[in-house]
Amino acid sequence: MQEVADRKEKKFDAFRFFYKYGTLLTIVVLIVFFSLVTDSFMQSSNMINILRSISIVTIIAIGITISLSVNGFDLSVGSVASLSNAIVISMFVWFSQNTFVAIFAALIAALLVGAFNAFMIVKVKIPDMLLTLATMFIVQGIALTYTKGATVSENMVMSDGSFATGALSSFFLQLGRIPWIIIIMIISVILVHIFLTYTKHGRFMYVIGGNEEAARLSGIPVNKYKVTAYLLSALFAAIGGIVLASRVATAEINAGSPYLMDAVAATFIGFSVLGAGKPNAIGTFFGAVLIGILSNGLVMMSVPYYSMDIVKGTVLAFALAITYYKLKK
Repeated sequence: MQEVADRKEKKFDAFRFFYKYGTLLTIVVLIVFFSLVTDSFMQSSNMINILRSISIVTIIAIGITISLSVNGFDLSVGSVASLSNAIVISMFVWFSQNTFVAIFAALIAALLVGAFNAFMIVKVKIPDMLLTLATMFIVQGIALTYTKGATVSENMVMSDGSFATGALSSFFLQLGRIPWIIIIMIISVILVHIFLTYTKHGRFMYVIGGNEEAARLSGIPVNKYKVTAYLLSALFAAIGGIVLASRVATAEINAGSPYLMDAVAATFIGFSVLGAGKPNAIGTFFGAVLIGILSNGLVMMSVPYYSMDIVKGTVLAFALAITYYKLKK
């Protein structure tokens, strides 16, 4: 009997090891594999390019991480990023505003969406996934209506036939370039990690996410923290949209929507990093790194772009399988 118990314990330890370090090991394996099959993968310029490519995904995913900490789920972040992207560029191009006003307007618009989500979820009691799915379409429609379905850029043709006279500021354009785009990502990850891990407010959010009723009975203002979570989720989605606007210097139609899937995948992959078993900023960052390396390596191998979602979806499914299997043990 003791021998059988020892074997079970060894199996459990092996699983726990791969649960804790599987994402990090996968990153290492992918780096080694892509380094062997492509000559330029390990070049410093490509490493920087990977970090730049995951910056916006990571920033948006950080917002999802916060919403998940209270057992919520915000699917509207991609549309919020699109709206913020459109507003910040239009403030420059259409209204000739300065950088502060442009960014402030984009952030306020996003926070209004976050407040709407919070009200409908906390007060009206609509399930978060269903409500934010509806909000995703609403905000997407608002962004399209606001831009009249056009790409907003410098010197664009206005509806009256004239040309837009506003211009993007040089300071704003720096935000989407190296090293600032990477610095903004790193600061976002560090701040949210500190907030969730080392402050009482972050710990309260985790308690709510673990058992909302127990948190309520222990005196934690559950509704207050859930509202805060959705406001912060919208805020980081807006930051992602603003950085995207700075990077491409235009506001494309639904520019933020493609980032939703990668952000969700990065967040759930991050659950298992170092055995956290819960949404966390550091894990989300490594989840984004994994996706970034995977995407970059597949491009270098000339894998067709339309096949990449299959790989990303498979990685997400695998991460979810490990996470929820572990949570049930």
